[in-house]
Amino acid sequence: MMQVTASWLTDPASQQVCRLLTDAGHQAWFVGGCVRNSLLGEPVADLDLSTDAHPTQVTALANAAGLKVIPTGIDHGTVTVVTDGIPFEITTFRRDVATDGRRATVAFADNMTDDARRRDFTMNALYVDADGRIADPLGGLPDLHARRVRFIEDPDQRIKEDYLRILRFFRFYAWYGNADAGPDADGLAACAANVEGLQSLSVERITSELLKLLAAPDPAPAVASMAATGALAQILPGSSAALLPVLVHLEPQADLTPDAIRRLTVLGGTAETDLRLPKETERRLALLRCDMALPELAYREGADVARDAYLLQCAALGRNLQADTLSTIQHAAAQGFPLQARDLMPDLQGPALGKALRAAEQRWIASGFTLSKGDLLG
Repeated sequence: MMQVTASWLTDPASQQVCRLLTDAGHQAWFVGGCVRNSLLGEPVADLDLSTDAHPTQVTALANAAGLKVIPTGIDHGTVTVVTDGIPFEITTFRRDVATDGRRATVAFADNMTDDARRRDFTMNALYVDADGRIADPLGGLPDLHARRVRFIEDPDQRIKEDYLRILRFFRFYAWYGNADAGPDADGLAACAANVEGLQSLSVERITSELLKLLAAPDPAPAVASMAATGALAQILPGSSAALLPVLVHLEPQADLTPDAIRRLTVLGGTAETDLRLPKETERRLALLRCDMALPELAYREGADVARDAYLLQCAALGRNLQADTLSTIQHAAAQGFPLQARDLMPDLQGPALGKALRAAEQRWIASGFTLSKGDLLG
């Protein structure tokens, strides 16, 4: 029988939380991302458990053990128990009572199968107990081994329960899917049929999901599939997936790791108005799209911004990166303007002083940063 072997599972904190429930006669199953990622050999971030114990029972047990309890989503059956500084999100088995495409009304269930049926993909409906034994109520293991992102039971129904699952389908395909096999055909067809439902989602949820997708090692196949279904046009009008694979190909030439904002920029469209981004991110997008010469951009905004702008230019032109241009960017970013205001005073004051400094700086930049202080004052 296949088992999960992972350091997080044998950690004393994990074992303590499981015993907290099982010693009281309840079930304790790790579920979702920690199980999926462990079986795929991917990093594990969050530790989620499912149980037949109700939130009040979980809370009482944790309080009796002297553990911190946070009512994370108690209306939906979730509390977070913290031990040794590690948060464990514990959720009662649930079943959906009603859904509207954005949120669900749930009721507690008394069995794992009902809980599994309300999840999105078969690879996310795998459960593991404290001994590493796997429970697979819906047959998700073969899909996981094949890296096949497949909706649980009826894809159309799963999507209508929460239209964000369209974007999750593409995100999970980007991170965990088999790019050579392509996305699951039934899932892809259901996404295309329900694509207008994305309009009902909040901009915040769409933005978060899209940026997670774009941070994948190679999101290009997934984004191309998004474009084919019409999902990309729904969330980012005017965008195109055409240049993303070119950019992804260029990134290793500059020893760059995946960056969601760099990749968002190459898609085009009007992310500033269609997505909900921090002001700092909006400014970065504007800089990457500006027509400022690369050396000046590097000098004013740093090597990282100028290098990203260079990659975008090369992607648009279908060119490989040039080592001398990358060196020029690094050199420009390290320069410091040799003049200061006091060097022009007292002859110049006020607006005239500022104008003269700006003109001198432009001359210095145009010289390739070679003019000395004496040259600029001469």
